[in-house]
Parts: sequence; structure tokens; C-alpha cells
Amino acid sequence: MDSECTPRGQHVIAEKIGAGCEVNAVFVGRQATEELYTPELRRNNPGRDWILTRILWLRGCEPGRNQGGMVDSYNRYIYIHGTPDDVDMNKPGSRGCIRLRNRDIIDLFDRVDEGTAVNILED
Repeated sequence: MDSECTPRGQHVIAEKIGAGCEVNAVFVGRQATEELYTPELRRNNPGRDWILTRILWLRGCEPGRNQGGMVDSYNRYIYIHGTPDDVDMNKPGSRGCIRLRNRDIIDLFDRVDEGTAVNILED
């Protein structure tokens, strides 16, 4: 909890959020805000955590590693989600989540169901 590190190990997709939302739809607290991301919106909100387009919310499957207590991926709000297309993906930029380009999160979202296994590997 509060480490901002991506949890490793076996997970499942617990919830799919954002079906039908526009590309660049902005989410706060897993709710679409009705805003669409633009570089100008980013400049006006420099500290914002940009969660865009779709969310795949993960639930850990390994007690003590990514499930339960202070390591629980679901309670830590760990997602696979869209990110602004104008950010450098070669630099860390999330708070423990896995970021994808918007076109890629849409493609993945459409291919998977809740309950799909996700294995986050060690570096």
C-alpha cells in the first residue's frame, strides 16, 4: 500500500470499466468525468494521474504477495489503463498501474473478459 510499485504475480481481471467511452475519456475514481484528455487539459492539471479510455481493474490471486492486507492489488486500485498518447512510455509514469496506449487498451479490453488471468512478471 502507498508504494506506487506494480505488484507482481498472478492476477485476474476483476472489473472492466469504460465500455463505449470515447478515446481519451478521463477517469477519476473509476468514473468517466465527461472530459476528454488534451495537452491543454494536462497543462492546466499538472498533478493529475491520467487514467484514460478504459480500465481493467486487477485482483491478486496470491495471498501475501498481491492479495490481502497491505499488498492487495484490488484494494490498491491497480489497473491496466489507457494513458495520454503524448507521454514517453519509456519512463515510469504510473502509481503502480500498467499503462497502455489508448488504441492498445481498447483492443485488449475488447478481447478479454472479467476473470481473465494476468501474470505480471518480475523485471
